[in-house]
Amino acid sequence: MRPLPMNPLDPSPAEAAARPGWMRDLGLRAGWDWCADPRFGLALLAGCAFWLALFWRDMPVPVPGLAALASLILLQPVLEELLFRGLLQGWLRMRAWGRRQFGGFTLANGVVALLFTALHFISHPPLWAASVLLPSLLYGYFRDRHDSVLPAIALHVFYNAGYFLLPLVWKG
Repeated sequence: MRPLPMNPLDPSPAEAAARPGWMRDLGLRAGWDWCADPRFGLALLAGCAFWLALFWRDMPVPVPGLAALASLILLQPVLEELLFRGLLQGWLRMRAWGRRQFGGFTLANGVVALLFTALHFISHPPLWAASVLLPSLLYGYFRDRHDSVLPAIALHVFYNAGYFLLPLVWKG
């Protein structure tokens, strides 16, 4: 009897054993291999295209103070990704149903992206809150693809930095 092929979403047994429990649970896997992923590069370009569309349409973008800017660009993305993609998505991926894939996205990713988007309706206008869904799916996609929350954090920081810093540079 042949062994079943490994699920690409699961870390190798040696990888999983090498990380302490809390690091594994949060998706904190060392390594920068995701930086060379061509799909990650496309995700970065998609962010740039979104920013250009905003400026082309002359959409108003809030310009917060320095402390709020640091929170929006660094603190919130790191904490949100550790909680949503790291802890919650990682926990849901441990269930067989959470690893099921639809169009390249796991069900765990879909559930977490919907929850993340729903929570944005508390403090954002409906259209802006709904616009969080696609980036959220991307963050989760890279968390699954690389068994690490680090690409999700990097992408979230990049998207927020462009969204909040470009108006300062653009309008000077």
